[in-house]
Amino acid sequence: MATTAASSPSLSQKLRGLSGEVVKFGLVGLSGVVVNFAVFWVCINGLHLASLRSNIAATLIAIATNYLGYRYWLYRDRDAASRKREITLFLVYSGIGMLIETGVLGFSVYVLGLDSHYEQLGAKVAGLAIATVFRFFSYRTWVFKAEPEPAAQDASGASGQELAAQAELMLAAEQIRYAKAE
Repeated sequence: MATTAASSPSLSQKLRGLSGEVVKFGLVGLSGVVVNFAVFWVCINGLHLASLRSNIAATLIAIATNYLGYRYWLYRDRDAASRKREITLFLVYSGIGMLIETGVLGFSVYVLGLDSHYEQLGAKVAGLAIATVFRFFSYRTWVFKAEPEPAAQDASGASGQELAAQAELMLAAEQIRYAKAE
């Protein structure tokens, strides 16, 4: 069976892949932040809701928009076999993130007494930053899991790696045959 260096990426390749994932996560997250802050601002200024209620409403709407970005853009190549499990875990970890964010906001308003709208926005930024780190690691680790390595066997009993090796040999033989024909 043929093995290549490409089958086990180096640490620098893994870090490059992770940095690309972080950038895409940030772009989806940034769109969610825009939605989150816009809805929060409308709730506390236009609807005159309390800051914690405004934060919960804004975060729930942002969670819905972020799921679409994560599932259909960032993690579209990840295992989607169990969508019910994925959505359940996404909602659980998003809810924990919302509790982190709302907890920081509540602490700021009710313990520290920072209750102006701009102070509330500052607390929301701090809570969102902490919750974002938590969400990144929980989403990539448990929610949008990477597809497992192909170890399944086909009808003849060959594994995915064996099939790939056979395909490489067939391509090499075709290249030799094609070169001899010229």
